[in-house]
Amino acid sequence: MEMQHHEGLFSPLTLPCGVILKNRIAKSAMSDSLGDGTGHPTAEQVRLYRRWAEGGTALAIIGEVQGSAGHAEKPGNLVLDAASDLEHFKELARQGSENGTQLWLQLGHAGALAYAPTSAPRGPSALDLQGLCCAQMTADEIRHFPQEIARTTRLARQAGFGGVQIHAAHGFLLSQFLSPLFNRRSDAYGGPVANRMRLLLEAIEAARAAAGPEFPIGVKLNSSDQLEGGLNEDEALEVVAALENTSVDLIDISGGTYFPGAKAASDGAGRGPYFIEFAKRARTVTSKPLMLTGGFKTRAQAEDAVSEGATDVVGLARALALVPSLAEHWKAGQMPEPEFPRFSGAPEGGITAWYTMRLTGIGSGVETTAGSDLGEAIRTYEARDRVRTDIWLRHFGGIARQDA
Repeated sequence: MEMQHHEGLFSPLTLPCGVILKNRIAKSAMSDSLGDGTGHPTAEQVRLYRRWAEGGTALAIIGEVQGSAGHAEKPGNLVLDAASDLEHFKELARQGSENGTQLWLQLGHAGALAYAPTSAPRGPSALDLQGLCCAQMTADEIRHFPQEIARTTRLARQAGFGGVQIHAAHGFLLSQFLSPLFNRRSDAYGGPVANRMRLLLEAIEAARAAAGPEFPIGVKLNSSDQLEGGLNEDEALEVVAALENTSVDLIDISGGTYFPGAKAASDGAGRGPYFIEFAKRARTVTSKPLMLTGGFKTRAQAEDAVSEGATDVVGLARALALVPSLAEHWKAGQMPEPEFPRFSGAPEGGITAWYTMRLTGIGSGVETTAGSDLGEAIRTYEARDRVRTDIWLRHFGGIARQDA
C-alpha cells in the first residue's frame, strides 16, 4: 500500500475527489471562539480567515463548527443548522476562499467535553469524574449523529465552503467513541476497535451521500490519546487502514485529548513535529493523502516532512496565529521560524487562551504580539466566554439543555 510521495512544500496536491490544494501548507483547525454567541460568524472571524487566505495558505479549517446547539465546545463556536442565517456563512466562505484558498468547516460535537454552562454533555458511556460528567448516548442519539453530519455537510456546501473535516481527535465525541478508556459500550458501537470506529465510518458515509463525489471530506484523527488505557497507536493505525476503504480525501493526524489533567501534546515533545513517526507508519497502510498537525515550528521541518514523504500537507496552528502570512514568507525564502513566545508557569488552558486572543487581535487588525500579557489574555478570554454564554442561552433558549 505504500506510495512514493516526494514533493516540495509549494507543489500542488490533487485530492482523491479531484480538488487541488495549491501548496502543502494548511491552517489546521483551532477553536477560534469568534462566533457571536448565536452560532454565527463575526466580522473579526471573517477578517481572520481572509488574512490567512491572503497570506498564502492552501487550506484553512474552521475549528469546531456544530451541527446543533446542544453539544458545543465553547459558546463562541459556530452552529450551522436549518435555523442558521446562511448569508453570514456565505460571507465567511467567500472571504476565506480568496487567493485560491480552500476553506473547510471542521464538524464538531464535543461529547463529554461539551461546555457545561450551555450543554447537557453526552458521550459513548456515562462518566462521573472530577471535572468531567456526562450521560450515556442512547441508541437513538447515536443513530441521529450521522444524519446531523450529513445536514451540516449539505449546508456547508450550499454556503460555498470548499469542504468539511470530521473531527475524531482530541477527546471530542468521535474520539471518545474510538477510545477504550471512554467507550465502555457493549453494543455494536463498543468493544473491539472495529466497533468503536463504526460511528466514524457511518458519519463519513453520510457526509459523502450529502456532499456528492467532488466535495472534499477530511478526517482528523488521534495517533494516540496519550492517556493510560486510551486509544493507542496500533489501534489508531487500524482506523487509518479502515479509512483506506472510504471516500475520505485527507487524513489529518494529531494526538492527545483535552480531558482535565491530560498532558498536552506540546508538553515535553521536543522541538520537532510531534506525530511524525506515526505518520510514517500510517503511510504503509493507506494511499490517502496525509496531513500532519502539531509541533511544526520551522520551514526546514515542514520541507523535510513533505520531501521525505512522511506527510503530504503540513498543518500549522500556533505558527499561523503568530504570522498569518507565514506561507508567503516561506515561499519567498523569508522568516524560517516565527518567534514563539515563552510562558513560564501558565495555568492549564492559559496558553490556549493567549493564542485564542491572538486570533481575535488579527481579526481586529492588530498583527503585533507586543505587550500581550498572559494574565490579561486569560481574563479577557474568560470574560468573553461569560458574555457569549448569556447570549447563547438567550438565543437557543432551553434547546441546549435538551437532547438537541
